[in-house]
Amino acid sequence: MNVGRLAAGFLVVIGALGGVAMWYLQVHAFYEPVAFQPGDEIRLTPIVSDQPEPIIAEGVTGIDSDSSPIRFRACFTTPLSLAMLTETYVAYEGAEPLIAPGWFDCFDAEAIGTALERGEALAFLSEAGIHKGVDRVVAVFPDGRAFAWHQLNDSPED
Repeated sequence: MNVGRLAAGFLVVIGALGGVAMWYLQVHAFYEPVAFQPGDEIRLTPIVSDQPEPIIAEGVTGIDSDSSPIRFRACFTTPLSLAMLTETYVAYEGAEPLIAPGWFDCFDAEAIGTALERGEALAFLSEAGIHKGVDRVVAVFPDGRAFAWHQLNDSPED
């Protein structure tokens, strides 16, 4: 009888430790802060060229992971107006921000996605094919808040 309780307790403890380890590995372990180069933090692709160029970006914070090409997220502000951005840079159709870890609280994918659907924010192509089959997308709000993420594209040949 005592041996059965010990075995059951051991299994419960091992299961709980495995669950905690899996959660930690998914949410915290592989993310690292992104080191942006001053003056080259965020880039957008101009309408007249396919070469991304830096835009004015302030207060840039970001995270990324080598374990997956779609774990990149960034938050920043820009003084550039939506009118100027739409006349100068390539719009990104089908932008769908991916959920960020809860501890990276500046990036709310659901709010960004809702704003994009309602036309309250606009999405632009930052860099096509930043990784094979992945684009970097930037969404900008009228008040200058902006967010960047990586998104799978339809072209695996990139």
